[in-house]
Amino acid sequence: MTRIYFLLLLAAPLLFGGSAQALTREVRGNLIFDNIPEPAAALSEKLDAYLNARQATPLGFSPKGQLLIATRFGDVEQLHLVERPAGERRQLTFLREPINHAAFSPDPARSAYVYAKDSGGNENTQLYYQRLGEATPKLLTDGKSHNGAAVWSNAGREVAFFSTSRDGTSSDIEVVEPEMGALPRLVVSGDSASWTPLDWSPDDRKLLVLKTVSISEAYLYVVDLSSGQKREVEAAPGKVGIADARFSRDGQGVYLISDRDSEFAQLRYVNLFSGEKALISGRLPWDIEELAISRDGHYLAYVSNEAGIDKLNLLDLRTHQDLIPPKLPAPGVIGSLSFDWEGNRLAFAFEAANRPRDAYVLTIAANTVEAWTHSEAGAVDLAKFVTPRLAHFPTFDRGDGRAREIPAYIYEPAGPGAHPVLITLHGGPESQFRPGFDPWLQYVVNELGFAVLAPNVRGSSGYGKSYLALDNGVLREDAVKDVGALLVWLALQSTYDAKHIVVSGGSYGGYLTLATMVNFGDRLRGGVDVAGFSNFISFLTNTAPYRQDQRRAEYGDERDPEMRAYLRRISPLTNVDRIKSPLLIVHGKNDPRVPLSEAEQVVNRVRSKGGEVWYLQAVDEGHGFRKKQNRDAFYRTFAQFLMSLSN
Repeated sequence: MTRIYFLLLLAAPLLFGGSAQALTREVRGNLIFDNIPEPAAALSEKLDAYLNARQATPLGFSPKGQLLIATRFGDVEQLHLVERPAGERRQLTFLREPINHAAFSPDPARSAYVYAKDSGGNENTQLYYQRLGEATPKLLTDGKSHNGAAVWSNAGREVAFFSTSRDGTSSDIEVVEPEMGALPRLVVSGDSASWTPLDWSPDDRKLLVLKTVSISEAYLYVVDLSSGQKREVEAAPGKVGIADARFSRDGQGVYLISDRDSEFAQLRYVNLFSGEKALISGRLPWDIEELAISRDGHYLAYVSNEAGIDKLNLLDLRTHQDLIPPKLPAPGVIGSLSFDWEGNRLAFAFEAANRPRDAYVLTIAANTVEAWTHSEAGAVDLAKFVTPRLAHFPTFDRGDGRAREIPAYIYEPAGPGAHPVLITLHGGPESQFRPGFDPWLQYVVNELGFAVLAPNVRGSSGYGKSYLALDNGVLREDAVKDVGALLVWLALQSTYDAKHIVVSGGSYGGYLTLATMVNFGDRLRGGVDVAGFSNFISFLTNTAPYRQDQRRAEYGDERDPEMRAYLRRISPLTNVDRIKSPLLIVHGKNDPRVPLSEAEQVVNRVRSKGGEVWYLQAVDEGHGFRKKQNRDAFYRTFAQFLMSLSN
């Protein structure tokens, strides 16, 4: 038992006065604390040192070679320009809402960019056009619908984007000319699937458009903007997952990331005229996640996800040679690829467990990598940050003729066990826990003495499409059984305290948390549900209309009587009387994905059964807390909750 954990056991009754004390509902600014005690000052001071860390994400180069980044100064992320490595950050936007999607016009005469912003996390995202040096942006969209994925034409005069403005449900593709003052024009009538513009052809006469029904079913089209005609790229006899695509710079073909004829998403080339096909990424047993092509067509960059750790790959398209970029400072996560206007430099985001996310630039000719931003980690020593190890634990079934094993990242405190355990479950479900920079988890490990285990249960991405499909439809509870198998495995390890395990998760991970509390509550000390759904039927009925069919493709259609009966049976709300341990429920009032009612119905039902629930609500947030003040309050409450379970 760690010294910190022992002190928590002694201190918890003094800090919180015991669980029998009746606590009230209190409004503090935009936050509502329901049955949550006042935070302990000493706790807040130490935690704040971790939470003051910043990160930076590159969003692309300007035509003049400046790097556009998103980073936080104050409460939310805003846009900044950086001129050179480690250069001064020039802040461009000063808004109350976070901005993390923006792109410069390729036209150097304009010095203008488009950015996306919603209000209070409601995801009714609007697009704005802003010229450097001008005070007021121009609203490009209708001010009320869901819009995004803005892509500039090569000439820098037009922007393609998706929009639900027509009927609130269908994702159409529209094009707007920001300088003309005209309304956007419809170029593709979509439907309830997700329609996204990916790229313009080199002559700006065609658009590359992706229709995504689910992570395992997508269709790629070339759309002729003059006629509206759609032509499918590499039609397949069955369902194929497509992650991304770009035109070749000669306009003859398309590079795409697809799992066609493979367990994993591979980088492929398809010639649009001859039908010639080529496999670019080889037969890597890992997913390709992202690609970028230089404007002159010389270089292609892509990222391979190898067991949760990313590798940057660079290909010379003229010589057909693989180039070897310099080694990065540590194993970590890479994203946000973009070339500069001349094709000489590649910007990307890089983060590791002990390094905040920063903007890095690869200069191709010199084969050197430099950090253009140096984000502060707060008043903490990064040398103390724990790098998680990858482990596997056996689960209940078999795959490929042998016992199936589930991958999990494990953060362990210094010193001997037995350590209390926090299990963290990712959302999605088509997502993956990655060992990126997370000051909160480091605080839990270093200051509270918990081991943190982050499993990628079945249904997670990154391990092949067969693994991804193992939780679909009536197989949903098998993912919950994976968490149960982890609890069994933990009980067999002397390093961990099997009598002090807390489970937590966000979104789909919040559902898994509640389901784990229902099915394995006797093995748990408590649970933390962040923006999770408690009833499949009410969730699928009430989620934003433009998301309903996509979620039904994953979870099942609640309008089908047999599926409805199954979803009702496995919903945590149906079985809420089996939840015996304390719960912390956290939710944003404006959440369009998982409506607030999903939180409130489980809070009310658990309390009606005599259970203990702490409930934190933010009235100016949506699906997750994006504003620092709210996020800090959430993590302070989370820490309090963990400490309260130690008595």
